[in-house]
Amino acid sequence: MHQILDSHKEEQIVPLFRLGFRPFFLLGALFSCLAMLGWLGQLNGWFALPGIGNPIWWHAHEMLFGFGAAIVAGFLLTAVQNWTAHPGVRSWPLALVVGLWALPRCLLPWLGEDNIILMALDLAWLPLCAWFLAKPIIMTRQWRNLFFVPLLLILTLLNGATWLWRDDWNTVEHLLITAVLLFTTLIAVMGGRVIPFFTARGTGQEKAPPRPWLERGALASLWLILLLWLLLPGSWANSLYTMPLYIVAAGLHLCRQLRWQPGDTLAHPLLWSLHLAYLFIPLGLLAFTAQAAGLPLSLSLASHLLSAGCMGTMILGMIARVSLGHSGRALHVGRRITMAFALVIVSALVRVLIPLYWPTLTLTGWNLSGWSWIAAYGLFVWVYTPILTRPRVDGRPG
Repeated sequence: MHQILDSHKEEQIVPLFRLGFRPFFLLGALFSCLAMLGWLGQLNGWFALPGIGNPIWWHAHEMLFGFGAAIVAGFLLTAVQNWTAHPGVRSWPLALVVGLWALPRCLLPWLGEDNIILMALDLAWLPLCAWFLAKPIIMTRQWRNLFFVPLLLILTLLNGATWLWRDDWNTVEHLLITAVLLFTTLIAVMGGRVIPFFTARGTGQEKAPPRPWLERGALASLWLILLLWLLLPGSWANSLYTMPLYIVAAGLHLCRQLRWQPGDTLAHPLLWSLHLAYLFIPLGLLAFTAQAAGLPLSLSLASHLLSAGCMGTMILGMIARVSLGHSGRALHVGRRITMAFALVIVSALVRVLIPLYWPTLTLTGWNLSGWSWIAAYGLFVWVYTPILTRPRVDGRPG
């Protein structure tokens, strides 16, 4: 086993840059609040960001490739240390990656979408993360986890494509939904690894033994849906011909989750938040089915069940738990974070249900959803800033 770090070296590093989860979780959550506020401001005409010609593109792009990708990067750059027993990226190399992520986020609203330098910066940081992720995995031959590297590269290609085709909404919407499905697939893979384990550990129950056919079928169906969206036009990827695949995938993921004993988690916010987040996967897949069948449900509403619902809730639940565990604290959250979990779920439901059932109140639904999101992630920033910017309470590196 490789000795990860000694305490003396660790003390020379600013706590915020001692491991990937610290800056990316904190700054990613904060950025999501600011980006959502910027979206609401433009939506309601309160102000205009001088560099944003297409606010819809900016909102969708930044919530996926700014916020979502930052959290994924923080999670993977932290997890790779546990997988390989090699030091995770830290200190100035980590600060460099975070800076490359943050700079386009800060400058885009002012310098504009046509700035090729900003696009180049935005496309540089994820491949750098992929390098820091791949190096220890290859050194230790942890081939099971190597697939995260091409996923980050595919995410970079999707990001680049959304920059290049941002003026063609049909194309960019297809690319954005493909990115949502990529994040959803990643959540399904990682959720299957950690949710049953966390549930068994938190409730004192035995972990449900996996059924190989169910695990393979659930993940394969989602991988196939992602592949269809990567390779086919949207009108083909979500059509009457693919409806059976969506229905089967939804059923398999629901059965998969029910085996994880979600009913035992009601007294544990760190657990029920993850289970409710995962539930948005079958709900979202069924919504895609309804849209393909011609029901009055837009692709935007269907995809928000996966983005605002699955991604938003799962990210909040995971960063709350991972931040506690990797800072040496007990896995317990108080009323503020429990409220944050409820608010982010409300944000997703309001975003979809009000425009769907009360179309005349669509703007009201968007506003309620946006403010609920800001409140949820704002609570996380409030509670976790001292946790993420101070050394571990147990004195260990990390």
